[in-house]
Amino acid sequence: MQQLIGVARRLGQRSAGAWSWARGGVTVTGGNRGIACLAALSETHQILQKTCRDFANAELAPRARHHDREELYPAEQVRRLGELGLLSVAVKEEYGGSGLDYQAYAIGMEEVARGDAAVSIVMGVNNLFLGAVQQHGTEKQKQDFLVPYTQGEHIAFYALSEPGNGSDAGAASTTAKQEGDGYLLNGTKAWISNSKEASGGLVFATVDKALKHKGITAFLTPKDVEGLSIAKKESKMGMRASSTCQVVLEDVQVPSSRVLGAPGDGFKIAMQSLDCGRIGIAAQATGIAQAALELAVDYSQKRIAFGKQLSRMQLIQQKLAEMATRVETSRLLTWRAAWLKDNGMPITKEAAMAKLHASEAATYCAHQCIQVLGGMGYTTDLPAELYYRNARVTEIYEGTSEIQRIVIANAVLREFGRE
Repeated sequence: MQQLIGVARRLGQRSAGAWSWARGGVTVTGGNRGIACLAALSETHQILQKTCRDFANAELAPRARHHDREELYPAEQVRRLGELGLLSVAVKEEYGGSGLDYQAYAIGMEEVARGDAAVSIVMGVNNLFLGAVQQHGTEKQKQDFLVPYTQGEHIAFYALSEPGNGSDAGAASTTAKQEGDGYLLNGTKAWISNSKEASGGLVFATVDKALKHKGITAFLTPKDVEGLSIAKKESKMGMRASSTCQVVLEDVQVPSSRVLGAPGDGFKIAMQSLDCGRIGIAAQATGIAQAALELAVDYSQKRIAFGKQLSRMQLIQQKLAEMATRVETSRLLTWRAAWLKDNGMPITKEAAMAKLHASEAATYCAHQCIQVLGGMGYTTDLPAELYYRNARVTEIYEGTSEIQRIVIANAVLREFGRE
């Protein structure tokens, strides 16, 4: 936490608009809006929020479009995330983490995503991996796979998805065959974020396909182990600065000491992790939506059409009102899920609700931002089109919107005793 306070003071001295654009007598800036919902936050969370916002303004947003256009991994920005403690927000201080809570994680993810959503993917996946190791790892596993991944020198991947299983995490075809005092892993993992730059991560494989989800086991795996290779980086619609690759496993030897939890615990670990991960995606989507709202408001106040500001036109006001309402609702749903997690309560339904609403709000707000900007929204001169491209994947990964609705409906039916 002391890291965050120190950096907050330094960044506060040079905080500025995240970008500036001028054309036809209109100058549009971003990054100077006030921080929302301060009254609902503790002093620690307020310091964190301001630190992350200043960092996003100064170091993320100005470089986001360049990194996206060139598909460049933001190595320096990730290193700074590590310095801030944002790669290990909820990890205990004794293991090198920030020792904060999931409310802090949600706040940090939102502000980082508001500056550059692709950078927030690195933050989210690393925190997802560390959360699983902290909850289920032995002391030796924590020393080997927790401590080195907290400061940004090493980042992790989380290899659950496969080319053929998509949202059906229980249908893993990657196998783990017991051999001696260990396992041989064979298979292919798909859509694995961070995999190109990561030093290691978590691989899910089945020890017995006949057991279906009860056979899935989680393995802690360094990337430089013999037999593990990274296939080509996917070319994506958005989040282009974040690497997404296939992870290929060919007779990868993993000792039994690197099984996370117990054999067969993998599905349970994955589902618990995804509940927390959905809080992160909800926060990420809220950050994208917030950025789109800020751009739309700023442009509407400076663009003159038919002799008056766009912001004075009722149709534009209607769009801004709906955008702002969806942003605030997303934020509050996300904070509620984080609060429940921090207080040891079930979060499956609430995390799904937050992820569903926030991801669809991000797409909506980015779309409406383009409409407010008109032709300029369709160009790459302003980041409206980047917000839209980045927003779309939040409705897909860590469970599509369709999957979230199934999760929510099943929870509601159980609550009312109809399941």
